[in-house]
Amino acid sequence: MAVFKEFKEFALKGNVIDLAVGVIIGASFGKIVDSLVGDLILPVVSKALGGLDFSNYYLPLSGQVAPTLVEAKKLGAVIAYGNFITIAINFIILAFIIFVMVRQINKLKKADAVIEPEAPPPAPEKSQELLVLEDILACLKKVD
Repeated sequence: MAVFKEFKEFALKGNVIDLAVGVIIGASFGKIVDSLVGDLILPVVSKALGGLDFSNYYLPLSGQVAPTLVEAKKLGAVIAYGNFITIAINFIILAFIIFVMVRQINKLKKADAVIEPEAPPPAPEKSQELLVLEDILACLKKVD
């Protein structure tokens, strides 16, 4: 039973839940980037390069010849380097987007730091004894 209690404490910590949310959002963001690259960017690159389609570039390992990668995989093993190129482009775009986001967040943090200067800490409250001692000191200064 102690193991289950420890696991419950671990699983319900804020950091674990934050990590889970981050993973879920990251997976969704990855799908968005895949769609961005596959549906918007690669067709433009393909058109600019004269109809080049990375998705069907492969090296057959079993001597098969097929017009598409899907058909070639059905016939035997292949090295799908066109798919690798697509994934590499996805990574570059994702890394750039994250770079821009972090850069903007850092700029916002700097702007907030300039706008809202830190307030000085409040003066500590004086104890009754300290107030009495200050009064005595003031009276002694008057006597001299």
